Amino acid sequence: MEHSQVYRMLKSGDLRSHKNSIKPKLSHEHKHRRLNFISSQIILPTVNTLPKFSLMYNVVHIDEKWFFMSRETQGFYLFTWEEEEPYRCVQNKNFIGKVMFIAVVARPLVNTNGDILWDGKIGIFPFIETQMAIRSSSNKAAGTPELKAITRVTRDVIREKLTAEVLPAIRSKWPANGVGDIWIQQDNARPHILTTDHAFNEAATQDGFNIRLVFQPASSLDMNILDLSLFNALQSI
Repeated sequence: MEHSQVYRMLKSGDLRSHKNSIKPKLSHEHKHRRLNFISSQIILPTVNTLPKFSLMYNVVHIDEKWFFMSRETQGFYLFTWEEEEPYRCVQNKNFIGKVMFIAVVARPLVNTNGDILWDGKIGIFPFIETQMAIRSSSNKAAGTPELKAITRVTRDVIREKLTAEVLPAIRSKWPANGVGDIWIQQDNARPHILTTDHAFNEAATQDGFNIRLVFQPASSLDMNILDLSLFNALQSI
């Protein structure tokens, strides 16, 4: 079909523009687990009447995402007196450095007047470590501490990040009148620690808190608010 004919059909309304996103392929087992997961959110006293679901104020969503440190092409606004353009360089444009972050959010608390009592933002933490420079260069001397991205995120790395940074952030920012039991919902990525992890469970019960892990159903990205909206918004900017 000629482009001009397609254009005329769009103008007349015979054709319409549509963007379609690919969806995860769900098996019968996936659908069954999704149904069980959603059913577990029903408040038990309401089962025999009009079922009501948990408001999920005690659920914390966590997830990891890689972010490139720069782009191959980047737009800038320069003043008229800026003669030199920004100089950016990498060793290889096909291997731009990237760093992984773990984001932690919960449902905000809002009163009846619409005032935000707590925004639900717990934190976003990078997977980085401090290393000493092995060799001297024009930029730094040998032995200079520098931050490096952790490129291999294992179960031990995840455990250390949760116990050393995520749990203290939850305890310090959680509202004083919040619920007692807190559930950390994570996806089924292989490096994620198990719900029976002894080191995590020991750290999660400190200071009067009872924080537990739970896995969301497999192939269910739409059940984590980070995958559903926040990461898409961050990626677009």
